Amino acid sequence: MPLGISLGLPSSTLIASWPAVNGYFFLPTYGTIIAAINFDRSGTTRIGRFVLNHSFMLPGLVATCTAVAVGFVIAKFVL
Repeated sequence: MPLGISLGLPSSTLIASWPAVNGYFFLPTYGTIIAAINFDRSGTTRIGRFVLNHSFMLPGLVATCTAVAVGFVIAKFVL
């Protein structure tokens, strides 16, 4: 945010882009992700062969992209 402000980005752009800084799903290091992987007995929730290949990657990317897009739409009407 300080960099965006210093670059003179509009406040609506900064607010709409805020969900993009959420990286909890990107690396499987957050407590709830590790717990979900450990509690799953069916084996569908897992960390893949690579660190950036796990069950929460695609849902996290979809949710972040959707949140940013909705943020820009709301900012267009509100601000």
